[in-house]
Amino acid sequence: MAWCIVPFDGKQRTPRERAELLPKVGLHRLAYDYRDEHLPTFSEELDLFAVHNIELTACMILGDGQDPGSQAIFNELITRNLRPQLWWIVDCGSEVPPPLPAGEQAARVAQFADILRPMVEKTAAAGFPVALYNHGGWFGEPENQIQIIEKLGFPHMGMVYNFHHAHHHISRFASLWSQAHPHVLAINLNGMVENGPALGKKILPIGLGDHETEMMAIVERSGWHGPVGVLNHTDCDAEARLLDNLDGLRRIRAGDTTFSENHPPLRSWNGADILCT
Repeated sequence: MAWCIVPFDGKQRTPRERAELLPKVGLHRLAYDYRDEHLPTFSEELDLFAVHNIELTACMILGDGQDPGSQAIFNELITRNLRPQLWWIVDCGSEVPPPLPAGEQAARVAQFADILRPMVEKTAAAGFPVALYNHGGWFGEPENQIQIIEKLGFPHMGMVYNFHHAHHHISRFASLWSQAHPHVLAINLNGMVENGPALGKKILPIGLGDHETEMMAIVERSGWHGPVGVLNHTDCDAEARLLDNLDGLRRIRAGDTTFSENHPPLRSWNGADILCT
């Protein structure tokens, strides 16, 4: 599925252009992220997805889920009897948090469970799967998300695991995945290098990193199955970046890891000495 191609697209495609793009690159699933300016055309977008046989696999919701944008998305999906995964983003900062003392950790888990409970109950009644999104900060750490999920105790809850928000997990990914994978409803892939964000390499096409191949192998060996996202999340042309990711994924699956920015040539290369980000 495609991810981060609505607000992130160098060509700023219209809903119609986006619906035409996905089959062109061989994708028929989309996880929908948005900004306020995209909400007025969400209904049109869904009409076009139906015409082009595109599955709306997931939709973003924000904060406590009570903001007007999240509620508009939710109500439109109810009206159309669509039940994609709802990816829940609570932005708690980009820094990697230190462990909390036991009492403070329990209080933080309870605090977030109370914040999320009304929307969790609402989504359960309506039949939506809900996935907490590792976007950074305390809330974005999978171990903390597991505790929140277990505290709430709703079987329709899980998590999204994003490689591009997990560079600090690389060294312990095998151990972390063994805890997280029973709860993971979707994965988004990315090229992974140590300290990627600090090096200006937070978002890389699949295959240009040093660790995504071994991370994907760990996922595969675990027996996990579910939707897998390829993303733009840059100011590149979304078509070019999606194709670069799909090419990299195919090459890894074929056992070819001898590629770089110039071999094969990247469609989303900006002609200078850095990838567009």
